[in-house]
Amino acid sequence: MRQVVADTSVQHLPHQLVAAVQSPRTPAEKIVAGALEQAREGALYTPGYFNIPYPNGDLPRHQGVCTDVVVRALRQAGYDLQKLVHEDMKRNFSQYPQLWGLKKPDPNIDHRRVPNLMCFFQRHGKSLTLEVSQKTLKDWQPGDIVCWRLDNGLYHCGILSSARNANGVPLVVHNISQCTEEDCLTGWKIIGHYRYPKDKRDKR
Repeated sequence: MRQVVADTSVQHLPHQLVAAVQSPRTPAEKIVAGALEQAREGALYTPGYFNIPYPNGDLPRHQGVCTDVVVRALRQAGYDLQKLVHEDMKRNFSQYPQLWGLKKPDPNIDHRRVPNLMCFFQRHGKSLTLEVSQKTLKDWQPGDIVCWRLDNGLYHCGILSSARNANGVPLVVHNISQCTEEDCLTGWKIIGHYRYPKDKRDKR
């Protein structure tokens, strides 16, 4: 079950993390900054199919779904998942989930589907542990992407924040009804944990 913590249980950020959020430099810092900006905006969950521009297409900022949180956050770091996923699917369509009866990629929706993002990050990012415990907390870093399977069977995703709860577990920026920063990492079954872009030193 989901567990939401009160603000008083959230650890204060070290000075270096506060500085990183205010003046992001690394890709991860920029991703977190982009996610936290969305949490402040509080976009309402808006499911559906929409015709959007390509590349860098988006819904109005006050609308979106869970995948839009990830897409918008990565754009803050210079990575347009709409274009990246579309181009990868054009070259490798059969490698992506075939769940929607499509015969070719669709740049309006492909990057807004969790299974497609999982496939992209598995192919081009770094796949990380699914376990959340004291021994693995160091592997859960700000800017990482987490994917869940909800209790109702639907897919969900979010971005790890730079804040942690009293046990050291990262908070997550996600949109399941309204975009927010929340203590929910262990609230559902974790099925994916990725870092993008992966460290250039990591050849896996």
